Amino acid sequence: MNTVTVPAGSKKPFRLPYWLREFALIRNAVVTFGCTLVIATAAVFASRWHLHDALDRQAAAQLARDTALQRYQLVETEKLEIRSYQPQFAALRDRGLIGEENRLEWVEAIRQIQQQRKLLPISYEIAPQQPVRLEAAIDLGQYQLRGSRMNLHMDLLHEGDLFSFFGDLKERSFYTVQDCKIKRAASGVTAPLAPTLTADCTLNWLTLALAAKPQSTTPRSAQP
Repeated sequence: MNTVTVPAGSKKPFRLPYWLREFALIRNAVVTFGCTLVIATAAVFASRWHLHDALDRQAAAQLARDTALQRYQLVETEKLEIRSYQPQFAALRDRGLIGEENRLEWVEAIRQIQQQRKLLPISYEIAPQQPVRLEAAIDLGQYQLRGSRMNLHMDLLHEGDLFSFFGDLKERSFYTVQDCKIKRAASGVTAPLAPTLTADCTLNWLTLALAAKPQSTTPRSAQP
């Protein structure tokens, strides 16, 4: 057996640790484990990303569903309200409250009441229509409350004629009495149909009409 003699004073040769000397035996396994670890980590991150994305899409779908359900319930509520208030709306429209004012109908109503009640001559004057400002705010939607002032003069045989006239007029249209002054007639005539009283009243005829849309203030381009 040959022996190697190491000269005195020389250093011992450097030897690698055993786990490095034998790494070649497990190199393939380590590489495989590293690749598997990388793939598994990527798969975990990808699955978590898909999970959060799915949760976000589920939340968005739930919100869209809830919004659609609220709109559906609102539409159903509006349908019920329309069915409930449609007869009242039609009645108010037929009596002239809703829609554009119709002064010819007012004049005709006064004429018919005068003939039916056999009242003395009635004179009146109607001012231009104006928007009505209410003390308390009321949500009228797309409608606006408007009023036309009428100065009414009546010759009366007695006070009952005035009350009967207002009662019949109320059944045909909507109005408010702003003021009314009654005084004795100064004619001095004692005939059976001579007026004994005169009444000067101010009425406000009311209508609910669609509010005018505000006009655009955008300046138009100059025409050549």
